[in-house]
Amino acid sequence: MADTTALDAILAKLTAAGWQEREAVKDELLAYMRAHKTDTLVAHLEGARKTLPLELRWEIDEVIEAITPPPAPPPAEEPKPEEKGDGRLRMSDLKEVYADPRGLVLYTDKPGKRWFASQPDPYTGQPSLMEIPPAQVEQVKAQLRGSPYWRLGSGLGA
Repeated sequence: MADTTALDAILAKLTAAGWQEREAVKDELLAYMRAHKTDTLVAHLEGARKTLPLELRWEIDEVIEAITPPPAPPPAEEPKPEEKGDGRLRMSDLKEVYADPRGLVLYTDKPGKRWFASQPDPYTGQPSLMEIPPAQVEQVKAQLRGSPYWRLGSGLGA
């Protein structure tokens, strides 16, 4: 089992080496780390790296990169099935079918399956939109039957 003393000896040799000899010492360090790689030695090398001059840190970084396996690629995400919008209705998705000048406005979605009512809030005056439960749609239509405020073409007036 390798010990940190041999690693320190190679690091001391790297520190004392001139720029021409550094490549050979770095190769020696790389060979030693590949042969004796343990978490303890890698941690010791990373700790010793912090005390070295910048140029030597770059050499140590190259050694650490060479002995460290590349990170696993992130798992590929399966493409999500395309959804129609984000599920929220916009006013452009609604068709106005009834508009009473006192404030009540009825809308249907384009297929005509869902009904919505808009009335001004008595405190703020701002309109609030709410969905009419399917069980109450026929009751609302019956109450407003014969009203002159049904929109032409809605097929619901008179």
